[in-house]
Amino acid sequence: MKIPLRLRALSVLVAGISFSGPVRAADHDLVIYGGTSAAVTAAVQAKLMGKTVIVVSPDRHLGGLTSGGLGFTDTGNKAVIGGLARNFYHRIWKHYDSAAAWKWQDRASYGNKGQGTPAIDGAERTMWIFEPSVAEMVFEDLVREHGIQVVRDEWLDRPKGVRKEAGRIVSITTLAGRTYAGKMFIDATYEGDLMAAAGVSYHVGREANAVYGEEHNGVQTGVLHHRHHFGVLKEKISPYVVPGDPRSGVLPRVSAAYPGNFGEGDSKVQAYCYRMCLTDHPENRIPFAKPEGYDPRQYELLARIYAAGWTETFGKFDPIPNHKTDTNNHGPFSTDNIGMNYDYPEASYERRREILKEHQTYQKGWLYFITTDPRVPADVRERMSRWGLPKDEFKDNGGWPHQIYVREARRMTGQFVMTENHLRKRKPTPDSVGMGSYTIDSHNVQRYITPEGYVQNEGDIGVGLKEPYEIAYGSLVPKRGQVGNLLVPVCVSSSHIAFGSIRMEPVFMILGQSAATAAVMAIDAGIPVQDVPYAKLRERLLRDGQILEHTATPAAAVKSE
Repeated sequence: MKIPLRLRALSVLVAGISFSGPVRAADHDLVIYGGTSAAVTAAVQAKLMGKTVIVVSPDRHLGGLTSGGLGFTDTGNKAVIGGLARNFYHRIWKHYDSAAAWKWQDRASYGNKGQGTPAIDGAERTMWIFEPSVAEMVFEDLVREHGIQVVRDEWLDRPKGVRKEAGRIVSITTLAGRTYAGKMFIDATYEGDLMAAAGVSYHVGREANAVYGEEHNGVQTGVLHHRHHFGVLKEKISPYVVPGDPRSGVLPRVSAAYPGNFGEGDSKVQAYCYRMCLTDHPENRIPFAKPEGYDPRQYELLARIYAAGWTETFGKFDPIPNHKTDTNNHGPFSTDNIGMNYDYPEASYERRREILKEHQTYQKGWLYFITTDPRVPADVRERMSRWGLPKDEFKDNGGWPHQIYVREARRMTGQFVMTENHLRKRKPTPDSVGMGSYTIDSHNVQRYITPEGYVQNEGDIGVGLKEPYEIAYGSLVPKRGQVGNLLVPVCVSSSHIAFGSIRMEPVFMILGQSAATAAVMAIDAGIPVQDVPYAKLRERLLRDGQILEHTATPAAAVKSE
């Protein structure tokens, strides 16, 4: 069935349907927990296949990072993005093909940025660069057009909200006391909360290289990829309050702990940040304000970096339409809040809120410091002062993104584990349900003191791929005997370093669609998700436009950020 391409203006929460009491058992064929891009594509696919579905979302806004600031899409080879994911980016193109979309910028002045290649059939064009509000509008259109029930601000009762019988989830209950029963379940969260609460095996942190025979997992001291490390500076930086004097104490944002032995595993998580949407259009700009709890001492390292001659502050102010940016981490001390998120994956909701608040204070303080502190070069201060938060994005949050970039949290240990060796084609991948192609990419995990007494970052890895790779169906399902009616298209079964490529938003959309397809087939056959016959699954995925292999001449490896 072809998806309608009509776009309408977004109304506040129009697609959300509120429920005041428990949902009757078996009212839904499929219950999806989460509000990410994967959640939406999974819900749409289930409806297209004639099933009842409900999205139980802890978020008020749909789309996760895609509508949360990541508008400069990490795509890799666009030819392997098919199905509902490609339709999403076609809808983005349709929006910007209208003159009405260009409120703050002349269409011609933007040029052809983001206007992607034609679709596989050559009929539909795509656009991969967009404003957050436009992405959210498209997700809301999809939900409305397909009559998908969405409940928002509904948080799983993680300790006791998953009811299981005979190895299957029967229902989930939220903190509000509402129960949602279904035949099949999908965990489409970035954190994997439903997966964990259901007793599925998972991993947090980096595995040792020896676990899966990899090269770039585990501690990576001395490996300096990209430009997000102190090796880019002309001089080395002391980590001590009084430079060169360990007795004076260690500066904020530096760990005095031993970083670990090269290649060994740990429980640490790569850094998070908010993908800020900024604007330099005066009429639409909110100036950077001094955040509550601001402490300029937190940015002493940044002052020393500027003193060493660093000039790349605006290296990742990537332009999106209407004089806005998708601003990402760039440099040795940037928007990534290194080392401050280790307990986030397993943390309580209360603790997670504390972590989010600390990340906001840090990142808003980073902006304020660069704009106002006299230790920052005058030309950098002046240029930063031209930027601000957009009045017309994230309107209910003061222009600040509603979703932090959870680059990695829990990762399922399922029927099949995707590793670096599968991505690099050193080992075959069975039963493809979608493809990835982006560079293997991990952000920094820790900031430590070298044996020579200087500060350095560790964990930032970028390994190019020669060609796209398949993603196994077994990486979406738990081990046999754990849970028979759950699929996990976001916290997929993979090693840390493999997840560094798989974790891209178009891939999550692809896997959301494939997970829902398998869920429907399992319902119809009355079998566990582990027993879905791949031949039939493959046939349906191909019919619905998914790309499962790629034989064309591979594009050049994509530079990652």
